[in-house]
This record gives sequence, C-alpha cells and structure tokens, in this order.
Amino acid sequence: MGSNDNWKNKLYYGDNLHILRDHIASECVDLIYLDPPFNSNATYNLLFKEKDGKSSEAQIEAFDDTWQWDIGAEETYVELVQNAPEKLSKLIEALRMFLGSNDMMAYLVMMAARLIELHRVLKPTGSIYLHCDPTASHYLKLVMDAVFGVDNYRNEIIWKRTFAHNDPNRWGRVHDLIYFYTKCGDYYWSGHMQPYSEQYLKSKYRYQDRKGTYRLVVLTAPGTTRGDSCKEWRGINPLEKGRHWSVPSKIIESLVDEKELSNLTVQEKLDVLDKNGFIYWPNKTDGIPEFKQYLGEGVPIQDVIIDIPPINSQAKERLGYPTQKPEALLERIVKASSGVGDVVLDPFCGCGTAVAVAERLGRRWIGIDITHLSITLMKKRLEDTFGSDLAPYEVFGEPEDLSGAKALFRQDPYQFQWWSLGLVDGKPAGGERKKGADRGIDGYINFFDEPGKVKRVIISVKGGKVQSPFIRDLKGVVDRENAQIGLLITLEPPTKPMLKEAAEAGFYESPLIGKKYPKIQILTIEELVVEGKTLDYPKDMRLDMFTKAKKQSKEEKEEKLFN
Repeated sequence: MGSNDNWKNKLYYGDNLHILRDHIASECVDLIYLDPPFNSNATYNLLFKEKDGKSSEAQIEAFDDTWQWDIGAEETYVELVQNAPEKLSKLIEALRMFLGSNDMMAYLVMMAARLIELHRVLKPTGSIYLHCDPTASHYLKLVMDAVFGVDNYRNEIIWKRTFAHNDPNRWGRVHDLIYFYTKCGDYYWSGHMQPYSEQYLKSKYRYQDRKGTYRLVVLTAPGTTRGDSCKEWRGINPLEKGRHWSVPSKIIESLVDEKELSNLTVQEKLDVLDKNGFIYWPNKTDGIPEFKQYLGEGVPIQDVIIDIPPINSQAKERLGYPTQKPEALLERIVKASSGVGDVVLDPFCGCGTAVAVAERLGRRWIGIDITHLSITLMKKRLEDTFGSDLAPYEVFGEPEDLSGAKALFRQDPYQFQWWSLGLVDGKPAGGERKKGADRGIDGYINFFDEPGKVKRVIISVKGGKVQSPFIRDLKGVVDRENAQIGLLITLEPPTKPMLKEAAEAGFYESPLIGKKYPKIQILTIEELVVEGKTLDYPKDMRLDMFTKAKKQSKEEKEEKLFN
C-alpha cells in the first residue's frame, strides 16, 4: 500500500467485492467499519418468501437497500459452498436449508463473500465493526463467527438510533446493533473514554474544592478479612460494621513510588490519601470518612450508546442521505480501535461519514461505493469540510476519457447519468434519487439572481444517438417548468440541426448581473471531461445542490487520549 510519506487516500467506485479482491492488499487495514444496505423497512415475512434464482440480477442503486435472490446470488452461494473455509461453507449450506432461496438468504450470501475479503485485508492487530439492525443481526452474527472466529468476538454494541418509534402492537424499535470483532487476541485498543452525561454529573458530582469537582465514594466495602483492611484507622474500626477498608489503588499508585508502595499498610495508604486531600471528613463525630473522586476525562466506553443522538432534520451535519450516521458515533469507534496514521476502510461508504471522521482524526482511509451519486456526494463533503487541509486522495473507477464514459453507459445507463450530472454539479431529479419516471428531467441546478426568486437549470442526459427532437423536448420541459436554462449533456456529438435549434431558443438575461446566457445549451462528455468546458449560467448565484458540509478542523493532538 506504500509508506506513510507516499500514501494517498483512496475512493473507489464499483462493487466492493471486486475492489477488495483486485485492489486491496492482504493485511493492510487497521480498522474496518461497514454499514451494509438492507431492506429493513420491508415486511418481515416477505424477506423469507421463496424466489426464482433465474430472475434477472437486480442492479444495486443509490439509496436502494434491497438484496434479491437472483442468478448472481445463486452463483455466489455455489462459490461459497465450494471454496469458502469449512465452517463458513457448512454454515451457508445450513442456512440455505433453513431459510430457502429468498432475499434474506441473498443478503447473507453477498455479505459472507465480502466478509471473507475483509478478513483477508485486516491486519492481525485490526478490528472490524459491522453495523446492522435486528432484522438480520442474528444471522449476521453467525456469519461473523464463522469468518472471524468465536474467540475474536468482542462486543455487541447497542446504539439507540432514535428517541421513539411507533410500532403498532409491539415494542417500539429504536436501536441498531454494531458487532465488534478483531482479527486475533492481540489487537489495538486505545482505552478511549466517553464523557459523563449531564444528568449523571448533576446527580453525582455535586462538590467542589480548589482541586476541582468531585463526588463522594465510600472507603469501605462489605465483608471482613484478617488483614490490615479490617484494622482501626484514626479511631475508626470498619470491623464493627462488618466491613473493611477499600483503598482506590489507581490513585495510590499515582501518589507513591512503586518500590515504596509494596511496603505500605492499608492504614499508611489511607494516610497518603488524607495528606494529598483525597479524604472527606464528615462533621459528625461518628461519621465514616469518604473518598473524594475527582471528575476525570470520563468513563470507559460502554456497549450501550444512548448519548449520541441520530441525524434529524435540524442536525448541522445532515446531508440528506437517508442512512447517514452521526459523526460522533464513528468518532467513538475510530478513536477506540485505531491510532493516528492508521488505515480505516469503509466498503459501503454511502455519504462518507466514516471517511470524513477518519480524515478529521488524522487517519488514512479507503472508501468504496457502488454508485457515482455517492462518490460525487463524498467528494463534495470532503472539499466542503476540509478545504485546503484535505489530505491528497485518488478516485478510482470514474471515467477519465470518452471511451471510459462510453463503457460506463454500456454497463449501466443510470450510473452514467448520475456521473454526468456530477460533472456540472447537478442534482438528480426526484427527491428519492432513484430510477424511475423523470418527466424529461434528469437533474437540475438552482440559482438565485433575483430577490425572492429561485431560478433553475433543467438538465437532460443522453448516452445514445442524439437528434433534433431531443432539443425540442428539452425546450418544452424548460417552458413547462418555468425554468430559465436547459442543458443537454450528450455522449455523442450533436448534429448541426440540433445546434441550430438550440441557438434559435434565444437567451436568458439575468436581471441582477445583466448578462445573457444561452437558453438551451449542449455539452458533450468529451467537452466536459477532456476540454474542461462548463455550463454557462450565473454560477456565483448558485444554490448548493447537495447540503453543504460544515467546515471542520482536523484533530492533530489526539495522541494524548491514548497515553
């Protein structure tokens, strides 16, 4: 993967199974976080409905979290049974016998193939976090056990992903699960702490002195012994109450030299605490002294996360991506299981939260996604967030010339469409950003060059042979939508009649700038990619098509958290 000095972060477009197999070396990744798409909102029993494996293979598309049993799933199942490690092979075969050929089984088959590759690329000291919901978590746990080994299971982490959910006739579903596994027993762990809750601080840490805020903790514990811990100290005998002295060892270790510590009695250790101001003496003559536990950096991170709220409509980091996870959640994971300079991999990176957090915390990163829409969104997020501080990164899988664009169009016209829109910073038409009827609109750009009025550029993308009716159709859509400008992006060069028809549409004149812009414009892929041409419109008045990510500074001094 190269040394730190020569490293460039990497963003891949494509099927993560092929990317992992063809481009990611073995044992080069320190931390993996994945949040694989799944149709959690589907009726549960429909996920188990038998499917004909001969049905056409469904293309995974933007924001569509459905896996289907098709010929591709069937082929992957056969490959796993024949070639996967023995435990996984037997498990997959048994699950097929139990579940049958359905969408749930397709999901498990596709995940199993990818988890094998993720295990391969993970360093021996590395960790993996699999984010899922209870719909399929019980099956995924079995697959993770088979791939990573039951001995390397560390935690089932519960994240309360929403405050309340109305599920008629059953308990409200408000949590996700995150499975934490490691490659082996000797793995990286930072000992990262999580902050105390405000409620906990108010109820427990109610006292203050010159050293800071503290709570009171009893210095005795139930039960008796024959050693020093049951002997009298300062006139107080814990034995009378059936208890013994309980001295906080970590504080003592920080106050006394290691050689001297081994020779101290329990009473001498209590004297050390009192001398250094760690003992609270009650006013009552028969009161038992207590230990002053001062407010520290927090508490060790726990496997039930209730202090990180979901991304709601008011969240500053909200980008409009339906499955977006909060940065605080990823930050806790990244800080716990990686150090500065380590490599973080997200093979289903969506809008790129794990990648953005890794960048901010000084980690190196690799992101993979199967849609050009997500790649466009991630590039914009990184640029908006870090600006000139953004570390160098490379994008793989995007067309770099006309032949690459033609290949993408042949492979998947919709991915070609989303990639083309990204070349002009256009937003896909339709709030759901999925395939479907577009009413002649593939994308659009909003701009604001007159007080109180939002103006619009309508974009149409054509990958095949082009002809004059396309221009007439675009003109009609522009008029119908009361738009100001229409743009036709073409893979093939426009004909002379097309150019003539576009020119006859006239101009749009900006009332604020006073400049005229061709009302109907045509740009070829070659002009956009090779020649660097751009759409002619009031760019300075452009409204962001994707929600702009908040500008952030990188954390360069994080090492203190691990020492």
